Amino acid sequence: MAELGAAIAVDYEGREPILVAGLKTAIVFLSDLSRAVPIHHNLDFLALAAYDGNGERGGRVRLLKDLDLSIRGRDVVLVEDVVDTGLTLNFLVKTLGLREPRSLAAVALLDRPYRRLVEDLPVRYVGFTVPDEFFCGYGFDLDGTWRNLPDIRLVKPAA
Repeated sequence: MAELGAAIAVDYEGREPILVAGLKTAIVFLSDLSRAVPIHHNLDFLALAAYDGNGERGGRVRLLKDLDLSIRGRDVVLVEDVVDTGLTLNFLVKTLGLREPRSLAAVALLDRPYRRLVEDLPVRYVGFTVPDEFFCGYGFDLDGTWRNLPDIRLVKPAA
């Protein structure tokens, strides 16, 4: 965490970036990251839902809770728990880009670049590149549970 915070501090020295995280998914990561960024910065939150048009999860993304702060002319760092296909991050980049931020970058705790369906994403900072496995804890959930575990754990499929 200290390395990610230091890298963000170097890149935004003399500016006051806004760290933006999705509610529930990245809140634990954001909390630790915010404490590791030694420069002044703001925090803001949004909430997203993925659905396929028939109410099922997956496919399209929609905004459930918008930002409270204006990002026009500001540096924005999107705080992602995991970047996988890139569809959600791409939605955020396009949506928030219309609001004319000074810059828009992303930090991912976990990254799976080999699963990308979208190229040219602004993932500037990465904690760990991980295999295509399921994790819980440290904010990641399994059917709404286990977010409170103090570390990230691999969920093994039932035998």
